[in-house]
Amino acid sequence: MAVDIEDLLSRMSWEQKLGQLQIVWRKDPAEQRALVKGGLGAVFWPPSAAATNELQRIAVEETELGIPLLIALDVVHGQFTIFPTPLAQAASFDPEVARSDARASAEEARAAGVNWTFSPMVDVTRDPRWGRVVEGFGEDVFLASGLAAAKVAGYQGSGLAEETTVASCLKHFVAYGAAEAGRDYNTTDISERRLRETYLETFRVGVEQGAASVMAAFNSLNGRPMHANRRLLTGVLKEEWGFDGLVVGDADGVAQLVDHGVAADEREAIRLAIEAGVDVVMGGTLLVDAEGTPLLSPGELSQERVDDAVRRVLRLKERLGLFDRPFVDESREATAATAERRATARGAAERCIVLLKNDPGRGRERLPLPPRGRILLAGPYARSLDHLGAWVQRFATPVAAGLADALAAELPGVDWDVAEGADFFDPSEEAVAEAVERAREADLVVLAVGEPSRISGEASSRSDIALPGAQSRLIQAVAATGVPVVVVLVTGRPLVVEDWIDRVDSVLCTWHLGLEAPAAIAAALSGRVNPGGRVPMTFPRAVGQIPIYHDHERTGRPPQLDGMVLPDEQAEFAGPNNTFDYYTSKFIDLPLGPRFDFGHGLSYTTFELSDLTVSPDRLREQDDGAGTAEVSVTVRNTGTVDGDDVVLLFVTDAVASVAQPVRRLRGYRRVALPAGGSARLSFTLAVDDLCFWADGTHRITEPGEFSITVSDGASTVSHPLFLA
Repeated sequence: MAVDIEDLLSRMSWEQKLGQLQIVWRKDPAEQRALVKGGLGAVFWPPSAAATNELQRIAVEETELGIPLLIALDVVHGQFTIFPTPLAQAASFDPEVARSDARASAEEARAAGVNWTFSPMVDVTRDPRWGRVVEGFGEDVFLASGLAAAKVAGYQGSGLAEETTVASCLKHFVAYGAAEAGRDYNTTDISERRLRETYLETFRVGVEQGAASVMAAFNSLNGRPMHANRRLLTGVLKEEWGFDGLVVGDADGVAQLVDHGVAADEREAIRLAIEAGVDVVMGGTLLVDAEGTPLLSPGELSQERVDDAVRRVLRLKERLGLFDRPFVDESREATAATAERRATARGAAERCIVLLKNDPGRGRERLPLPPRGRILLAGPYARSLDHLGAWVQRFATPVAAGLADALAAELPGVDWDVAEGADFFDPSEEAVAEAVERAREADLVVLAVGEPSRISGEASSRSDIALPGAQSRLIQAVAATGVPVVVVLVTGRPLVVEDWIDRVDSVLCTWHLGLEAPAAIAAALSGRVNPGGRVPMTFPRAVGQIPIYHDHERTGRPPQLDGMVLPDEQAEFAGPNNTFDYYTSKFIDLPLGPRFDFGHGLSYTTFELSDLTVSPDRLREQDDGAGTAEVSVTVRNTGTVDGDDVVLLFVTDAVASVAQPVRRLRGYRRVALPAGGSARLSFTLAVDDLCFWADGTHRITEPGEFSITVSDGASTVSHPLFLA
């Protein structure tokens, strides 16, 4: 049944309109019901299908206009079935991983009554101190944009009116991930060009994909708090991009305009936010109380702006099919992960694991683990069940067994010894000493260490991003025994690992992989699963290098060694008596470049790239900018086991009127190859991929020579491309 939104809008009173422009959370069910009866338009999940239906019944049967509710929840990487965190998903370099998470999450959430999720987070960030890096897709705009589009598609399916979809929400608009010092909620100051090239682009792609809503960010940008930034919320998002969805404020973000110092009180803050383009206020003082008394009078807000905001809210409710089907079938509600969804989550987890290091020792790499022998497993993640990661609701299906149990099942021929070694935070010299003694009796040691979920995520910025507690000391003490050491690194962000990385044989970075993490990690350690993930965010050598990212702009004095200019990712430290050219861009107390660059990742097999072609290798920009070239390369598995390779396509502009990045990612492909097998991969490179923002007001294309580089980290091939 079609709803005449304009007719409905014309029949609404001022109080009824304001009621649609707020979402609140209330723990007291009676208060929540009273607010809904008073005309509130959106609430947080109660939480159950039955409680949701009761609120919808009140909204449609006990209010004058019978407008159904938006029911919202942060379903970030799973409702009941928890998938890998978004940063881990980015490590898969596989949009299908993000889409499958969103699809399963939408099905579980909608069956429980949720119809609106505050996800995905598409903030690009170059600072791993910021706790919310775990919630996003890393440092690269092109990769993050592709995963954002996949996530939106997964949540929203082929249409929001389907019973298995939820409205997505792109957050946080905009530049929240560029917070000064990596401190959550902090201010940002960014040039217009950088804003366009880096921070707005993921949102533009998400809007193009059809995202139903966008959330304003907590930060101020160039002195203007985002909840009051009309130029971006209205000028860019709604007018320039044509976004017809709704803009929601973040939790108390509107009220915090007072703390920012741009509003004298909350009444003024609400006026500023709505006039700027915020359509739904989250939290704060009620716009309309349970008795129907409005906080603001018609003279305090533009009637036209209020009508536009209400229209957007009603339009989303119509698209969700809520006017026809406000209730959910309570018999379809699941309260725990099913076997089928567990299998999907495990498959996703296996694709996110990154093999950071695997040095040969005694003639062989330490991973995969041998099927027999005596192996010591130690460290806090030996038995910990903390694998779900940040932004998980309390009702999520818990992890039932830890890594020790998973490894015992995966490698039953191994004589396993399990020790504590160190907990996450509190140093224990006795535990470290015990682990060292037991290590001397082992053939190999697996140290499962990392960052617990609670110290990544929102409000969890860290000034020191080394392993917490005594874990580094545990690694060094065990490595000093001379026994081969494999490290399993469970983390929500890139960490600084310099104090121990060169003392161990192998490192497997698993991130927080969700419900099926222990089984997925065990499968990768045994070799039944060959790790194929890649680093989606640079691992710095020291906090002092931050911000550090792969597509940085060129400088006038790039780092040089022995008089030769080297890319950051290729240059090596020359030692105490180094021969760096002194007056170049470097740190005099650090090797050049990061510890692990964007795209780094090893495998239990080897790959080789060859026969790169670019056709045509001369492009002429068409009147409509539609000129394209096909970039093709052969990738071959030159090893003895099956495996996945991740092939990255980079573009470098030789000469431009504005300083360009050393490289820009413009394509990526993950390909599975049997031992000895090969495949021919093709990428379409458009003229638009060669464009850049000149000054923040317009994009330009300049003729000249470009270098097309295809790389998988171990193998690199290049070819010129000319644009006339």
